[in-house]
Amino acid sequence: MNIPDKNLIFPLTNYDRLCFLKNIIKNPNIQVGDYTYYDDFENVENFEKNVKYLFDFTGDKLIIGKFCMIASDVTFIMNGANHLSDAISSYPFAVFGGDWSHAMDGKSYPMKGDTIVGNDVWIGYGATIMPGLTVGDGAIIATKSVVTKDVEPYTIVGGNPASAIRKRFSDEDIEALLKMKWWEWPIEKITQNVHHLTGNNIDHLKTL
Repeated sequence: MNIPDKNLIFPLTNYDRLCFLKNIIKNPNIQVGDYTYYDDFENVENFEKNVKYLFDFTGDKLIIGKFCMIASDVTFIMNGANHLSDAISSYPFAVFGGDWSHAMDGKSYPMKGDTIVGNDVWIGYGATIMPGLTVGDGAIIATKSVVTKDVEPYTIVGGNPASAIRKRFSDEDIEALLKMKWWEWPIEKITQNVHHLTGNNIDHLKTL
């Protein structure tokens, strides 16, 4: 078998604008699965620059599964961007210290938890993902969408704010795919069945 090497930064010969993303990530609060790729018009190092407001002191993580496809200019807004919204003022007085340092005593900024992207998720050019969301396995996020709530598995969403356009398959087939978790198969089995994975005969996959 001639299986693409998941540990290569640039898996396409003579093309350095697409990378297997896990191999360039330096921030320990970003976790990426095997074979997930990022394609950038300029430089793949832009990925971490587009994960905004990911501060060590907030404690949140960006977790991305396997076999995802992430286009150029996709932005993840993390919890460090949050301000108070139910207080008289949203201004972050305490950040500036001095006599303002105790402004947040007994209070905390909004925290929506980790941002989780499932497996086999396609995120289109220029999409924005807001903090603390879960994007389900097999979902597709359309170009320039702003995702403000969780995305169900195998659902196509688009718009600002993003809303469901349609499910990719029937509920029965989606349940079967989620149970199957093909992305967890040994890579040799995936390789043997790529022609089935690029088809639409889910009933056949159930027999494997």
